[in-house]
Amino acid sequence: MLLAFYALALTALALHAPAAIWSPEARAFLVVIGAVGASRWSWGFVHLARSLRYRRRVFACWRRAVERLAAHAADDDTGRLRLLGPEAFIVVTSYRIRPETTAAMLRAAVAEAIDCGLRVTIVVSLVEPADTRLVKALFHALTPPERVSLALVRLDPRGKRGALAVALRAVSRLRPHPEAGVVVMDGDTVLPPGTLRRCLPFFTLLPKVMGLTTDQDAVVAGGPLITAWHRLRFAQRHLVMSSVALSGRLLTMTGRMAIFRARVATHPGFIRRVEDDALDHWRLGRVPLLTGEDKSTWLWLLQNRCRMLYVPDVRVLTIEHPPSPSFVKASTSLMLRWFGNMLRAGSQALALGPTRTSGFLWWCLIDQRLSMWTPLVGPTAALLVGLAGAPTFLYAYGLWVLASRLGQTLLLLTVRDTVSGLWPFLLYYNQVYGALVKTWVLFRPDRQRWTRQNIRLGPAGRGRAWVQSLVSGYLHVLALAALVTGVGFATGALTLSPGRLLGDLF
Repeated sequence: MLLAFYALALTALALHAPAAIWSPEARAFLVVIGAVGASRWSWGFVHLARSLRYRRRVFACWRRAVERLAAHAADDDTGRLRLLGPEAFIVVTSYRIRPETTAAMLRAAVAEAIDCGLRVTIVVSLVEPADTRLVKALFHALTPPERVSLALVRLDPRGKRGALAVALRAVSRLRPHPEAGVVVMDGDTVLPPGTLRRCLPFFTLLPKVMGLTTDQDAVVAGGPLITAWHRLRFAQRHLVMSSVALSGRLLTMTGRMAIFRARVATHPGFIRRVEDDALDHWRLGRVPLLTGEDKSTWLWLLQNRCRMLYVPDVRVLTIEHPPSPSFVKASTSLMLRWFGNMLRAGSQALALGPTRTSGFLWWCLIDQRLSMWTPLVGPTAALLVGLAGAPTFLYAYGLWVLASRLGQTLLLLTVRDTVSGLWPFLLYYNQVYGALVKTWVLFRPDRQRWTRQNIRLGPAGRGRAWVQSLVSGYLHVLALAALVTGVGFATGALTLSPGRLLGDLF
């Protein structure tokens, strides 16, 4: 209903648009906006076409092959289990997660372990004694068969990286079969029925695949705005991940739920990368990485030329508790973490070159750097031209924003059955405000925070911190000034008269 009102309002605004927006003086403004818009839409259609091809042709072929293998093994328990692998492990990291969320996670994990028929060990990394008692009580209350076991790992609250590394070492000590599947997931992730049966066979079908991840959606403990924002993010993620998966690589091995072969998950180098990763920055030196362990696992796979798989027809649920009741504060906090991880890992992946990352993924990483600036071109051009004496062009820009974001929302119907009327507004918010957050992070890659444990990371030493903050701020302002100046000259809002310049000089 909201989307219908949005379309009607857009039509009314277009029909009553002032004729001045099509005047010859607007040509430079329209060319700048059109050029940027055309480049972004072209890239978006590339992702859309690749996503449709992957989901409807390439992956659909693999899924049919798995179903044929399952049908042939239907009457043979040994053959059916061989298709799933020798055994499986479910590794969960949990810290200060609400009891009802932990209960939902564990019930789903145990149900999956029972359903798949394999010997499954659930390894849970915990910090709080109360969480340990809760998990033990829930597990015994579910009365799983003997082939499903529970292993608890207790450690000090030193961050998710350490917790995951300790849990993976615990799996290694259990001496798993090299081809076993190791599920790595967060304590607020709920596996849908059939996750293991629908994912594990791909390790048998595709021997070169070392890790896979799936689609995601969210159950958000918040209002309709933050709920729509999370669901929009996952819809966009689904489209882009499907597109990149066509190259045999992914943009990340999502920390909410990913599955690795045991010979990868228990590899000492893999575990060390998870536990202690760092970025070598030209200005800030060596920056230890606080969050983004899913980027570290992804980088290890890229460095070792491992193939990755995206399973688009399995959708795990995450139970989201926003870090603040304020939408702006919550979204900003999450953007700072997500975009920080993306840019820090992106720098490391770009250094690997297109040979290891694949040409398409490498270009996607370059586009991540470009796309933090292009969303700022439109509003900057509109404001400059409007302030230069042509306020009607703000009307033209507003129409373009409303129409283009409606189009982008409707294209998401290729990955979701329904879309929200809030998505056009949230798309623009994500693009413009998100670009500002990305540029802030770009010049401050050392600023990190894990909200759940309230762990911060930044420059050490009061004097050094002040100098680094000053230099980061200076470079950030300089870059934004260069953008504004370039857009101003391109649109004609700023001009440079040679005669006047010579007169001022002499």
